[in-house]
This record gives sequence, C-alpha cells and structure tokens, in this order.
Amino acid sequence: MNPVRIIERKRDGEANTPEEIKFVVDAAAGSGQMSEAQLAAWCMAVVLRGMNLDETANLTAAMAASGETVDLTGLPKPWVDKHSTGGVGDKTTLVLLPVLAACGLTCVKMSGRGLGKTGGTIDKLESVPGFRTALSIEEMISQAKDIGLALTSQTPRLTPADGTLYALRDVTGTVRSIPLIASSVLSKKIAGGADIISIDLKCGSGAFMETLPEARELAETMIGIATRLGLKLGIEITEMDQPLGRCVGNRLEVIEAAEVLQGAPGRLRDLCVELGSTALEMAGMSSGKVAEVLDSGAALAKAEEWFEAQGADVKLSDVKDLPKAQFFYEISAPQSGWVKRVDAGMVGEAAVDLGAGRRAKGDNVDPLVGIEVLAQVGDRIEAGQPVFRIHAASEAKQDLSRAIEFVEPETPALPLILGQLSTE
Repeated sequence: MNPVRIIERKRDGEANTPEEIKFVVDAAAGSGQMSEAQLAAWCMAVVLRGMNLDETANLTAAMAASGETVDLTGLPKPWVDKHSTGGVGDKTTLVLLPVLAACGLTCVKMSGRGLGKTGGTIDKLESVPGFRTALSIEEMISQAKDIGLALTSQTPRLTPADGTLYALRDVTGTVRSIPLIASSVLSKKIAGGADIISIDLKCGSGAFMETLPEARELAETMIGIATRLGLKLGIEITEMDQPLGRCVGNRLEVIEAAEVLQGAPGRLRDLCVELGSTALEMAGMSSGKVAEVLDSGAALAKAEEWFEAQGADVKLSDVKDLPKAQFFYEISAPQSGWVKRVDAGMVGEAAVDLGAGRRAKGDNVDPLVGIEVLAQVGDRIEAGQPVFRIHAASEAKQDLSRAIEFVEPETPALPLILGQLSTE
C-alpha cells in the first residue's frame, strides 16, 4: 500500500478501508511501513476530516489486536473493566475497584498517569510507599485470581499501536479527536479482556470534554463502536464543573478514598454507588450490593487486600498518617452567600502549579501537595469561613479567588449524572 495515498484519501474526506486502517496500525506498532511524520499527518487528517463509525470500529479492533491481550479464562465471571475519561479530584477507581471485587466481580484494569489538570490513578497510587504499579500480564491474572482485582500502569505489550499514536498526538495537537479518543479508550479495554465495560465520561471545566454536546458525541461514538464489535458497554456522563469530592492532589486523594471506604458520606461515595450499581446491573446482579459492601466494611477489607498484594508499605486506612506537605494555609470566603460555582478547571490548574500534576509527560510530581476544596456548589458559606486549604512545598501562595463564586439567593447543588447510554 501507498502511505501517501492513505493520508490523501483521509485528507480529502474519503473513508479509509479496513485494509488501509490495519496498514496504519501495523506501522504504529512497529512495522516500519510509515514514518512518524506520515503517522502524524494521518492523525491530523482524521482530526480535520473525522471518521465514520465503521472506520472508527475498524481502528479500535486493529489497535486492540496490535499487541498481546489478557486472557481471563478460568477467573470468576463476570469480568468487568472501568474507565474514567479523567477529571479534577477523580479518585473513583480507588473506591470502585475494591467495591466491585467485594461484590464478586473480577476487575483487571490498566490505568494511566495524569497530564495537565486531570490527575492520573497511577500517580495517586505511587504516592503510597511501596505500591507497585507495574505488573506483568501474568502477575495481573494471578493476583485477580487470588483477590478479584489487579491494576497496572499501561504496558507496551498491550495495544502498542495506541501507545505510539497517542505519543504523536500529544506533540502534534491531535489529541482532541473523538474517533481517536474513542478508539484509544476502547482498544485498551478490549485488550484487557473484560466482557463488561463501564465508562465514567466526565463533562465540565475540569474534564477533556467541557460541554455536554461534546460528551454526548463521544458517548454515542463509543456505543456505536461497541455495537459493531459486540461489546457490552455502559456509559454515564458525570459532572466535572466542580472538583469531585474534597481533595485534589495525589496522596490527599488516596486519603479521601480511604475515608469513603470507611463509611464517609458525600458526592464521591454517591458517584461510586451510582457507577457500581450500573456495573452490577449490566452483570445481571442486584445494584443494592454496592451500598451493602461499603456499609459492612467488605469493600475496605478488599482494598486492604489489594494494597497488600501490590506491595504497599502501609494499609490504605493508615495512609493518613504518612508525612504531609511542608506548608499549608487556608483561603477564606470574602463574603457570605450561596456557592454558585467552584471552577474545577481553575482548581486543577492551581494544583498543577503546586506540583501535583504535570505539564509534560516527563515532569516530576510531588505526591504531598494539593488542595482541599471545603465548599461545594449549593453550600451556604459565611464570610471568613475557609473554602480552600492548600498543601504546598513552599510558602508561595496560590490565588484561587476567581475559582469560587457566591450569590444570593439560594442556588441548587449540581447533578451528579448528566446522561446515560448503553448497548442494551
């Protein structure tokens, strides 16, 4: 095949054939049939011209088959994988995986690192001394057989084509493409071996999909792919205009997840119950089991098993006793009123400035720094009441005055769930 002709066809708005798409994916996986410049040009053509659902499904299937796949045969069913598109303060995986495993599901998951304002699960877990985030495929399967769950960072053995294409997209301005995002997410889920996939699609100022129409388009594209490839997929579009829960920052978020597993109420627990209930319903199980394992302590016990299995030096419930950031200070409300807005994007950017996130992939992350958000939309706040608590590595202070807005009269809390779609 002629690589230039493949690029030109997409540049001119034509559909690439399944054979052409496989040629591109094979090149990304290391065949040498296209140069990096040609792969980047094809990605840009996709950004500008798009892909139809058949093309996107073919791309997803080809990327899933570009490396090894995880064979979960012999492990208890159902096999469930959960994915979040990322957001500010999103630590749902730390709660949801042990919840689902405690309910009897088998969960094997690959997670990523954070980039920009959206934090990564791997960074959060690496804030816990000793926690191993690089498991081999064989270790994942063995651990999931023993305790029902395993989590690892992304490995080049799975979907290597996606790894190459994503690295190119990151440096060529081609990340924001719905066909490329959808195929990247679902190819890794297919390679991970799950037969039920639950997607938490974040929408708002603290997410990649900032508007509801964008989020719905991505969700509908994923459902279209799943239908064509015979996947069982459920998607919940969830609110990310304000940070999720109280904490933004790696170790702080692990501490908050432990609190939820120990029974703490709030939006984080509510969202985990919602997401977990949907996953159980897709598996043909009672949704009421989620709250039951949280309230009984079974989910916490499963989380402690998980941390021990992956080498953590401390129990999850003892992470709160680990060292904290050197400096902390509070930001108080300048006036009384009802909280109308807590801008997740601004809070996320401030957390990155503190060192809790990275601007580029090679940046170091400080596991101790972060922000506690002490007010949420719909709360009544009095003048002088703390609304942010900053955990910092230096005495330099963050200005978060524009991230929060107060109004009169009373304003309602934001909804957790903005939409639901499934293949059923």
